[in-house]
Amino acid sequence: MRNDTVVTEESRNRTIVKTSIIGIIANIFLVAFKAGVGLLSGSIAVLLDAVNNLSDALSSVITIIGAKLAGKKPDKKHPLGYGRIEYLSALIVAFIVIYAGITSFIESVKKIIAPETADYSAVSLVIIAAAVVVKLFLGRYVKKKGESVNSGSLIASGSDALFDAILSFSVLASAVVFLIFGVSLEAYVGVVISAFIIKSGIEMMLETLDDILGKRIDGQYLKEIKATIKEVDGVLGAYDLILHSYGPDKYLGSVHVEIPETLTAAEIDALERKVSQQVYMKHGIIMTGVGIYSINTSDAEAVKMRAAIDELAMSHSGVLQTHGFYIDKENKSVILDMIIDFSIEDRKALVEHIKRDIEAQFPEYSFTINLDIDF
Repeated sequence: MRNDTVVTEESRNRTIVKTSIIGIIANIFLVAFKAGVGLLSGSIAVLLDAVNNLSDALSSVITIIGAKLAGKKPDKKHPLGYGRIEYLSALIVAFIVIYAGITSFIESVKKIIAPETADYSAVSLVIIAAAVVVKLFLGRYVKKKGESVNSGSLIASGSDALFDAILSFSVLASAVVFLIFGVSLEAYVGVVISAFIIKSGIEMMLETLDDILGKRIDGQYLKEIKATIKEVDGVLGAYDLILHSYGPDKYLGSVHVEIPETLTAAEIDALERKVSQQVYMKHGIIMTGVGIYSINTSDAEAVKMRAAIDELAMSHSGVLQTHGFYIDKENKSVILDMIIDFSIEDRKALVEHIKRDIEAQFPEYSFTINLDIDF
């Protein structure tokens, strides 16, 4: 299994590098053509579009470097590998795009203040039209490859290329308008192009920052992992599943599982190992911890009490879930975890309110309610 995982990572890196190289070659050709057309025609919009293609080529170079560094094997200094470097490379790409957009915006405004008449030829129009087609196919190809290997940088580059196709078409349309009506829209189209470039860069930056800060994992994916855990004999429920990302598709995880209070230490040990094994085999996630919630299953009165407490708690708006129940009848104490929706302004106050309601119904017991997080 580990060998298969290594092969998959190597294949993923090869795909990223190969796709990025194709992007670099295509963008360099587009830069050469558009720069030539822009200089010959005096079109600031075409020149700015060429600058955008140059930034795309540079972004592909950064993506390759990031993929190579992220693919380094774990060592003593970084025992969990270098996968997060991909997030940093994506952040650099975002800054490059934003810088290109700001520069383009400034130049466009200058041309609005001091306009220059563009001079288009049939050849220049054909080249711009060809650029639209190239960017369209390049964008679809790069984005599809990025989605297949879960590469944020490739997906962003592909989306950017598709958007560039639209922007290049806008340049072509403005050229046609100038030739037919004699109205120059070059500088104004340049402003629009610049705005979209900046917007694209900011969105890329924010998405990458989400990855660095740690964002909510896709809910369906978490359900699949929990379903795998609950397939293990003896597991009554799976909660508090936390995944820590160390690069795209590289997770370490921890979880709490509910088990009958009748299991022995040896049986619990075997269960924990089985959970870790199943999750790794099916999802490639290394479980760093499997916490235990011991649940009353053999005492009918305790089971009935748990159901009543759960019903009372869930009757309050904002309560998403209760779990981790344990009723100690000998010491007259109850402990449980409660998840409150983030939309509730004062979640602790709501927990205290619910606690008082439960204590009023079961005055002979003391209650400990832990406020849990909605992961």
